[in-house]
Amino acid sequence: MHATRGARAHKEARSADIVQPDLELVDAPRHGSFKVWSHGYPYRTVRWHFHPEYEIHLITSTTGRYFVGDYIGNFTPGNLVMMGSNLPHNWVSNVPQGAPVDERCLIVQFDAEFVARAITAFPELRRVKGLLDASRSGVMFSQQTGLAAEPIMREMLAAQGIRRITLFIALLDLLLECAEPVKLASAAFRADPACYAATRINHVIAYIGKNVSQELREMELAELAGQSVSAFSRYFRRHTGVPFVQYVNRLRIDFACQLLMSGELNVAAICDQVGFNNLSNFNRQFLLLKGMAPSRWRACQQLKADSANEPSDVAPFPEGFGSGVFCQ
Repeated sequence: MHATRGARAHKEARSADIVQPDLELVDAPRHGSFKVWSHGYPYRTVRWHFHPEYEIHLITSTTGRYFVGDYIGNFTPGNLVMMGSNLPHNWVSNVPQGAPVDERCLIVQFDAEFVARAITAFPELRRVKGLLDASRSGVMFSQQTGLAAEPIMREMLAAQGIRRITLFIALLDLLLECAEPVKLASAAFRADPACYAATRINHVIAYIGKNVSQELREMELAELAGQSVSAFSRYFRRHTGVPFVQYVNRLRIDFACQLLMSGELNVAAICDQVGFNNLSNFNRQFLLLKGMAPSRWRACQQLKADSANEPSDVAPFPEGFGSGVFCQ
């Protein structure tokens, strides 16, 4: 895969450069070192965006065009790219309108502090520094590496405890062993998070992230953005892909899932801590997004964690266990 050349590519690159990227809030688990997840297409994060966390991004289905910094290329399944902190990026699939894709990619996200602590604790990881430095421009790995990464990343989705860490290290080792990684963004491109964050939408999103457990009124956020409520509503949906209330509810439910996994609080206490002032509304929103009640979701996660600790001679759960409506 090579960057597209010519007038069309130049026009697209100029467009990406002019349009400021949106901030993505990465809800890293409070009792975990990194986030592993997957999503389909279309999806709310499929837009020109950035975040402070490093990201390893693997396409598992669809073809299309992707943008990393000022780079433009074509992707197919097996496309594996690592982005450094605050590097803008986006993948746009060639999918007919109204034909959603259940899973398009697998994603691992982690912050610089976590890796720095790991390198300090384990000097054997010092080679990772070179990978992190290269990822400032975005790094594309070989198709063979992408195919080898998929089973590791897929197992990481449900892995618990030490196994989760060993898989993460195995993934980094795989990337380090790639024979011909390719830097994507040009040497002239520089990510500018201070400039990105100064835009109106990113100021609002950062405020939501810091105050997600507090009462958030659309009217007050509209005032923060210097817009009328109706203008802000259209503006917010255009940039995030979802209405304001739905966006906030998703963040709160993600926060609730982290607390449920910790097992330290009951459902009513979690409801209050994540910003829902009504237990029935919390249960309703949780059911809408996760397909089950909070207590059942917690039981499912505990069941998966217990199964991961079973002796190796115990039969594993059948393929697909824990997915879909039963154990999201």
